[in-house]
Amino acid sequence: MDLDIYFVDAFSNRTFAGNPAAVIYTSLNDDNLMQNIAAENNLSETAFINISDNGNFIRWFSPTKEVDLCGHATLASAFIYFNFINTNTDIIEFESNGGLLRVNKKDNFLELDFPKDTFSISDYENAVCNAVGLKPIETYRGEINLMAVYENEEQILKLEPNFKKIIELEGQGLIVTAPGTNHDFVSRYFCPKYGVNEDPVTGSAHTTLIPYWSDKLAKKKLLAKQVSKRGGELFCEDKDERVLIGGNAVLYMKGRINIS
Repeated sequence: MDLDIYFVDAFSNRTFAGNPAAVIYTSLNDDNLMQNIAAENNLSETAFINISDNGNFIRWFSPTKEVDLCGHATLASAFIYFNFINTNTDIIEFESNGGLLRVNKKDNFLELDFPKDTFSISDYENAVCNAVGLKPIETYRGEINLMAVYENEEQILKLEPNFKKIIELEGQGLIVTAPGTNHDFVSRYFCPKYGVNEDPVTGSAHTTLIPYWSDKLAKKKLLAKQVSKRGGELFCEDKDERVLIGGNAVLYMKGRINIS
């Protein structure tokens, strides 16, 4: 069996930045094989998209397990669709375990249209402090992740995560965030439970971040930056029950997988 595979740097307009994702358009439905491919790729996510008359169903696998929602690999999948699968359209919809996802193409800019997360205040400040070395102002529990809020960008940059302790926290992963110096807000995302100690740029985390900062800053349109080593800039908008997350993407590699 041979499969076409694409490596895309999402949320970046240049290679070696943003968040890399692997994209495979296939009717393959073998969970074990898909997980093995994702582990072999050893990227934070590999997306598998099955195009049929009933819709486009997308699944995402980290190196260790399947995840329910992934922003950057959805952006990467749309980039491949618009450039290699169907160059005559400016919109694609994906069905997923995380709900209906849309991506709009606007020139070279891609915009994710995702469901908004719901979250509530929690009391994990001390546990988060033990995990990253600094106590946050407040913490929130979302549908998927735990989020910790800090005073400023410098604190976010200086956090020293203990990944073993982060694994013990509630939720899939830990979002840390603060007001930005040159952006409305900044963030980092740690997800060692899924084999990703620190994700470079996390679209799905912004389904929580956007409504939080939109309310806090009293503005609908926001400019965000994920301040990981690779880093990435996201153009965000709070729209009723959904959020818009915009960014660029670039192709790093196209190849074929040989499965014997």
